[in-house]
Amino acid sequence: MILEICANSYQSAMNAQKAGAHRIELCTELSVGGITPSFGLLKKVMAALTIPVHVLIRPRSGNFTYSDSEFKIMKEDIQQCKDLGCAGIVSGVLHANNTIDIKRTKELIELSKPMSFTFHRAFDAVPKPKESLLKLINLGVDRLLTSGQKDKAEDGIELLIELQQIAQNKLIIMPGSGINQMNSSLFKNARFTEIHSSASREISENTHSYFGNTPQTVSDIDTIKNILDTIA
Repeated sequence: MILEICANSYQSAMNAQKAGAHRIELCTELSVGGITPSFGLLKKVMAALTIPVHVLIRPRSGNFTYSDSEFKIMKEDIQQCKDLGCAGIVSGVLHANNTIDIKRTKELIELSKPMSFTFHRAFDAVPKPKESLLKLINLGVDRLLTSGQKDKAEDGIELLIELQQIAQNKLIIMPGSGINQMNSSLFKNARFTEIHSSASREISENTHSYFGNTPQTVSDIDTIKNILDTIA
């Protein structure tokens, strides 16, 4: 079973590799669901890591419906990832009614080749998940990151299993959100082949209210090792 670590910083990325994770998804600002990492961070991580690096392409927080300018930024970011030799892209686009924007998502997939393409948790907002999955399969998406449309993947396990049955070997269903050493065996027993986790812990708390109250987190080596032991 493959463990992908959602790494929100250079230290998180290094911790993931040191702990034995199989792959990372690099992003920043997990408190808002993650956004595209800076070019400087991406370049440094690519120079340091030997495990595959997938990169979140999401230009801002909020919804997944983008302006023409935002979409252009996304395409430029994908090209940078390709130039740096990244292994995969994690992205996706929705219409204002939360249905999949087929045209724009297809454009991102085509631009990403030969990198792997993962459709991210924008999927957890779509109104008809089973029909939407078939559309992603037809688009040639390699992988779907989803919590089963619940806050935590553990609570969405029934839909996740249904999606996996529909996908068969045409697309990888990768459960993510709230996966840890206590529940990771649930997904292994359900025969998922990949799981996604930030495996994070707080390392400091901002005491200055002017800057908000979001704590700083890092992917934790021991937590990653514990998950790996559980799914071995």
